[in-house]
Amino acid sequence: MIDFLSFGKQKKKKGKGLEPPINAEEAYLQGLATIKDLIAPASFSVSPSTLRVGNRVLRTLFVIAYPRYLQTGWFSPVINLDKMLDVSMFIHPVDTGVILKSLRKTATQVQSRITLETQAGKIRDPVLETSLQDIEDLRDRLQQGVERFFRFGVYITVYGETEKELSDVCSTIESTLEARLVYLKPSVFRMEQGFASTIPLANDELDASTNLNTSPLSTSFPFTSSNLSSNSGILYGINRHNNSLVLFDRFKMENANMVIFAKSGAGKSYTAKLEILRSLMFGSQVIVIDPENEYKHLCEAVGGSFIKISLISPNHINPFDLPVMQEDDNPEEILRSGIVNILGLMRLVMGNITPEEDSILDKAIRETYAVKDITPNSPNFKTTSQDPPNMSLLYDVLRNMSGGEDLATRLEKYTEGTFAGFLNQFTNVRMDTQLIVFNIRDMEEVLRPVAMYLVLQYIWNQIRSNLKKRLLFVDEAWIMMAHEDAGNFMFRIAKRCRKYFTGLTTITQDVSDFINSPYGKPIITNSSIQLLLKQSPASIDIISETFYLTDQEKFMLLESKVGEGIFFAGLKHAAIRVVASYTEDQIITSDPAQLMEIAKAKKELAGN
Repeated sequence: MIDFLSFGKQKKKKGKGLEPPINAEEAYLQGLATIKDLIAPASFSVSPSTLRVGNRVLRTLFVIAYPRYLQTGWFSPVINLDKMLDVSMFIHPVDTGVILKSLRKTATQVQSRITLETQAGKIRDPVLETSLQDIEDLRDRLQQGVERFFRFGVYITVYGETEKELSDVCSTIESTLEARLVYLKPSVFRMEQGFASTIPLANDELDASTNLNTSPLSTSFPFTSSNLSSNSGILYGINRHNNSLVLFDRFKMENANMVIFAKSGAGKSYTAKLEILRSLMFGSQVIVIDPENEYKHLCEAVGGSFIKISLISPNHINPFDLPVMQEDDNPEEILRSGIVNILGLMRLVMGNITPEEDSILDKAIRETYAVKDITPNSPNFKTTSQDPPNMSLLYDVLRNMSGGEDLATRLEKYTEGTFAGFLNQFTNVRMDTQLIVFNIRDMEEVLRPVAMYLVLQYIWNQIRSNLKKRLLFVDEAWIMMAHEDAGNFMFRIAKRCRKYFTGLTTITQDVSDFINSPYGKPIITNSSIQLLLKQSPASIDIISETFYLTDQEKFMLLESKVGEGIFFAGLKHAAIRVVASYTEDQIITSDPAQLMEIAKAKKELAGN
């Protein structure tokens, strides 16, 4: 406790003269906490091979030798290592004149040694000849001003909770760089100087430098990022690492499939619509399964076909349709595939069925096709397949089949009951426009998986029948992944659509349901492009495990703004920001406020 009454008084001690008066302001300032006090660790202990700062153990490594040639990005594996470390690079320019004198002297020594060995009758020494060639080449470049010379120091301070963890991380870094012939040493007995050289004070207290000229020095630039720009394709967004364009053609990958994962409101549908709009400009036909009526405005703007599927809709799809026969198609294979697809649909419609009932259904579907003379051995299979049966015919076959009475009863509501207008109709939709949107928003919740399955089956038949460049978008794909047969059907499309010049895009916000499905990860594996936008804390762990994200990438996805995320293309990935022009934004927006303004403007324009 400070006695302010004594400030300014003179005190006299025995045997001494008067002490100077105590300044109250100085004493007060000495008691204040400074920035140094706030950031200083609780403890600091120095040993020959480590430092202990608070509860952490650290060690500083420095580079002592480089190979003859350095590849670009050789330091990137260390920068991208998911460990706590500090890196400092000190570049000290050296006067070119001094280096030229030193190189001339060194070249003379090497040349003299080569001459002496030649006179002694020894065979040539490749090491000496290579050294002389390198020295002369460097002299020429320095003299011409093409290169400069520098003293270059690279220091890495590694942190760990324990000494064992610290040693393991140091071994990982050393082995990673030694594989590139770059060798490190710990700053033994100089740990304090090493630590001081890697904190942000710009002081090279360690002074452990290596001589490098400009070319190898330029390869050490650590902040590398994947460049996803190509000479063709569409613009997906801006690379947040370096502001370059993410310009990509998905049809030039191993396959053209893509998955988009994001939380609600993160911009996944906006991104999908932007890709659709730009893909239409390059002549691709785009087909969309829209469960929430989000693509209607876009479809109307580009003159596409908006096909509404519901119980009372005038648009119908017959599940018994078969693809148009091509010259190299096998009738038996096409019929078998159609029967398998209908069996999958029946499992969705009827719920759990026993193996015995499954066998009865298989036989009934075959007989239903046979009634219309659609069999593999039919001479006019190609023409009769254009006049397929319908669900009422299957109902009649089941009702008159031994063991099929119960199945017929369960199917009755789809032929004569409440749901009769949905599955029991002949196909009357067409796919002759560049953009086709199948909307199932008004379909009852219990029938949505059935509707998505039915639409996908019809689309797949069209894809097989007519080869052209297509993109298929399945929004809210988790609805299908929640059902075994529906997920299996979509997985089969993902595997096979590449052969028909088609790319499948699956979009979902319920990441857990999608990935936990037995077909979720296989669909991701069969997709060359993945786009992760802003994620919720509840799903970030499963996303991180599936895509092998670092802690920094996990944090990026949690803190991203709308339309920001990580874009994966093959082995490359980069942080992306989706951008749209004003005109594109007006066409693809999902913001209800913007849509109301657009609708209001249309009414005013129509009134005028």
